[in-house]
Amino acid sequence: MSEPALVLFDLDGTLVDSVPDLARAVDQMLAALGREPAGVAGVREWVGNGVEMLVRRALAGCLEVDAAAPQDAALLPVALELFKAAYAQANGRSSQVYPGVRELLEHYRAGTVPMAVVTNKPTAFTQPLLERMALASYFSVVVCGDTLARKKPDPDPLLHACERIGVSPRHSLMVGDSRVDVDAARAAGCSVVGVSYGYNQGEPIASAGADRVVASLAELIDTPFLIR
Repeated sequence: MSEPALVLFDLDGTLVDSVPDLARAVDQMLAALGREPAGVAGVREWVGNGVEMLVRRALAGCLEVDAAAPQDAALLPVALELFKAAYAQANGRSSQVYPGVRELLEHYRAGTVPMAVVTNKPTAFTQPLLERMALASYFSVVVCGDTLARKKPDPDPLLHACERIGVSPRHSLMVGDSRVDVDAARAAGCSVVGVSYGYNQGEPIASAGADRVVASLAELIDTPFLIR
């Protein structure tokens, strides 16, 4: 058993608490459409499946949108543009790096363990957020929600990151906050650690089936996750 040869990190809810800025943009979008604000609590449960799904959920006012908002299908393109414009201004303004994150990233960097970000966030918002949070220099590869045709929970983004860095998925560790991350890791053949503080659509991350759950990424320094 050894420490992972590559560590893949989710972004929102794992490295950075970005909900304050996402909620600001969602509420600005809804106000422009003459609707009531969703607020931080609502947006916190809707994050994790990409921008379009977040906007769909905001229009529906609920997590499950397949049958909830068919009437909003024509409104979606307008709402998406409103959200993107608002979030481009809000991105990183009130976001915070979670406690323990920098310590773990420094630990892996000191051990020359390569690291990547694998997120469903679009490229246009991912790199600015990483730079504003002073995290960009830690990652040799960043795979975003629009990098490939498929995003998490599909395994392709994780496999793409592994291929780019030249490490087998079975020697790699995915760290995320949601079932989306766990399912993607399982499908890719990676080990997976879940964080208990992030966004998992109102469900405890322990129910997602990760190999381990931590309350802070700093726990992985004192008791490292080992790959079999």
